[in-house]
Amino acid sequence: MAFDGLDPDAPRFYDELAADNTREWWLAHKARYDAVVRGPFEALAAELEPEFGQLKIFRPNRDVRFSADKSPYKLHIGMVSLAPVAFYLQLSASGMLVGGGAYDVPPAALARFRELVDDDRRGPEVEGLLAALAEDDLVPMSEDALRTAPRGYPVDHPRIGLLRLKHLAVGRTEPLADWMWGPEVFDIVSDAWRGVGMWNGWLAQNLGDLLIRPDRERPGRRG
Repeated sequence: MAFDGLDPDAPRFYDELAADNTREWWLAHKARYDAVVRGPFEALAAELEPEFGQLKIFRPNRDVRFSADKSPYKLHIGMVSLAPVAFYLQLSASGMLVGGGAYDVPPAALARFRELVDDDRRGPEVEGLLAALAEDDLVPMSEDALRTAPRGYPVDHPRIGLLRLKHLAVGRTEPLADWMWGPEVFDIVSDAWRGVGMWNGWLAQNLGDLLIRPDRERPGRRG
């Protein structure tokens, strides 16, 4: 299908799913999911792939094996590029998350990142890149950063905020807005992902193969 915008019924779909997250509700509304949620997302992915590479749309089912929350379906739809450092897009009832980087970071890669941040020459380089991205509201994803300094680093380190990061991803959230339901969403996401591409390039250049887990092709972003 040609892309002419996401569907404004998609947030309503997730609002209703949150109220009745059951297999029965899902099966009764599966055709609606395909039409107003997944279909437009697939069309947007097809438009983005020539510039940003192959994109995967995550399945709607949650992995509940190790979770206390046994609700079977995710309350958002996400897409991610297939690379050790990735582009990511998510839509939910509350809005959009656009970003990327490395989310599930292997310990060796995180240790190397902290070494670079600690370095008096390389650390300011990282700060400068992130400051430039922040001008477009692309900021580190720090929702579950360490509460204190990682072992071996002082709590008053001048770049302690970066040392506390557990995910090497950047992003911004967008509240629901009319532009999401028109073709301009392609331009807005593309512009944001070009900024993310600067961060991905730095990660690839400086962490390289350390970002690849031995048990998987790439460290994936939450779907």
